[in-house]
Amino acid sequence: MFGYYLTLGLRSLRRHSVLTALMVFGIALGIAASMTSLTVFYLMGSDPIPWKSDRLHVVQLDNWDINEGFDPNPDILPDALTYLDATALMAASKADKQAAMYKVVLPVQPDNPEVKPFLSLARATGSDFFGLFDTPFKYGSGWDKSVDEQHGRVTVLTQPINEKLFGGADSTGKRVKFDGIEYTVVGVLDTWRPRVKYYDVSNGALNEPEEAFIPFTTAIELQMGSAGNNNCFKNSEPGWEGYLRSDCIWIQFWAQLDTPAKLADYKAFLDAYIGEQKKLGRFERPLRSKLPNVTQWLEEQKVVSSDVEIQVGLSFAFLLVCLVNTVGLLLAKFMRKSGEIGLRRALGASRGQLFLQHLVEAGVVGVTGGLVGLLLTWLGLLGVRALYSEFKAVAQLDWVMVATTLVLSIVAAMLAGLFPTWRACRVQPAAQLKTQ
Repeated sequence: MFGYYLTLGLRSLRRHSVLTALMVFGIALGIAASMTSLTVFYLMGSDPIPWKSDRLHVVQLDNWDINEGFDPNPDILPDALTYLDATALMAASKADKQAAMYKVVLPVQPDNPEVKPFLSLARATGSDFFGLFDTPFKYGSGWDKSVDEQHGRVTVLTQPINEKLFGGADSTGKRVKFDGIEYTVVGVLDTWRPRVKYYDVSNGALNEPEEAFIPFTTAIELQMGSAGNNNCFKNSEPGWEGYLRSDCIWIQFWAQLDTPAKLADYKAFLDAYIGEQKKLGRFERPLRSKLPNVTQWLEEQKVVSSDVEIQVGLSFAFLLVCLVNTVGLLLAKFMRKSGEIGLRRALGASRGQLFLQHLVEAGVVGVTGGLVGLLLTWLGLLGVRALYSEFKAVAQLDWVMVATTLVLSIVAAMLAGLFPTWRACRVQPAAQLKTQ
């Protein structure tokens, strides 16, 4: 019977093509508006590294001013570490993998005279960084711990800068000059663009990864200042060494802890470390440390802003308006068929059969509206990427969103068709036959 009802529905929709087009376009427009905003919201808030996010933890220590917390919310601890604490934790090496890191700006002097010198954002980090975040390599690999210990002059490049400097060829073993100092290329990353730059959200969670990576120890030795956030609650001693000894926070620290037992042990280690530092006159606030995993960290840092949530709410309100209009159009269409409905009732069709027939017709409108809405959603996301380059990684349709779009459109159309279908089935056949 479903095939028969589907045929009847298609014939009815073709007979009233203008009305059908209005209903389809109304649903498509509402679906496109809601799914464009929902897609951005979903991808911004989704787990960027689901296969190990529960094992990756940000290290947070409360070294802030005793008179005033780091944040008005007492549950929020400093989002970075001091140099003293980061290097102490690295030396202790209590995690399965660990990396201290910060962002730097490097002047690049290409050997190719056709490429002008330019500034590049880079990340000073440890050898474990690439294993921590499962970065894919196209050529070569990362450096090993001995390079960290020796303050080696090596670098890992990303695809864009490798394309710019070496035409995309295998550049391992070649040299690149950063700020007048030559670094040997040991690896080139393959395409790596996390939806959210979760390992450092301080200057924009949707920013692209840095173009190059150099050893943390090398950057410190060469006195490379941080290009990221620097927060201090009191003045530091003058000079670079004074800054390193200060309580200013500017270094991100991530630890991989592969089991709950290791997580508990590491938390105990941090608390013991704070206790030792208190004896030296540091960490004057009550003893507190935190180890949020990736998803907890993104939630705490409010990566999905309230503006995005409001936009999603407004877009679904617009979808509701579109559905109300569709209800009115379906009601007008079905009531115009009251004579046909009365005749079918007189010939023995039950209300249940008529209800199912017209619900199938509403479903056809929903499927068609969903397909058109999917196209409009794709165009809407193209517009978002064109207007806001930072949304490039999250303004993308994936199969989850495609399926959600189609399901939402069908459900919306079926809901919109419930009342018109119920009204149509209440038609009294005797009254209709008398008037025909």
